[in-house]
Amino acid sequence: MNRFQIVPPAAMRRIALCALALSALSTLASADELKFRLSGAMEVPPVTTIATGNADITVNKDMTVSGHIATSGISGTMAHIHRGKAGSNGPVIVTLTKSGDDGWMVPTGTKLDEADFKAFMADGLYVNVHSAENKGGEIRGQLMPSMPMMNSQ
Repeated sequence: MNRFQIVPPAAMRRIALCALALSALSTLASADELKFRLSGAMEVPPVTTIATGNADITVNKDMTVSGHIATSGISGTMAHIHRGKAGSNGPVIVTLTKSGDDGWMVPTGTKLDEADFKAFMADGLYVNVHSAENKGGEIRGQLMPSMPMMNSQ
């Protein structure tokens, strides 16, 4: 009596593809890489400006955050990640560091606390860049994990 069965090559290919798909999904689930635009229209209240920004922010499942923002048309004085849903303002939770004339970086080692991570998962964090002319913020973009590549207003 033989206790081993030979698995047909087609079945082996399906098994390998399933394993590969599961591996890819587990990698995707480990971080939210968000690429989005910042504009004056997203500020509260909206700001009329030529300034724009492009953000690339990663929020990992261990609540660590990394990334950068590149701006144009603005002489930024400071930049932050805030807690607040679209259409509302909220408190600063991370102060970004200046990187060259037109850039801002999330400081190395930044980690959200549980409340801020829950807010992030509910589309409740945003980034904005302030200027001398618009001290409350000139351009803004929402961190939206539910739409990682779609937040391009």
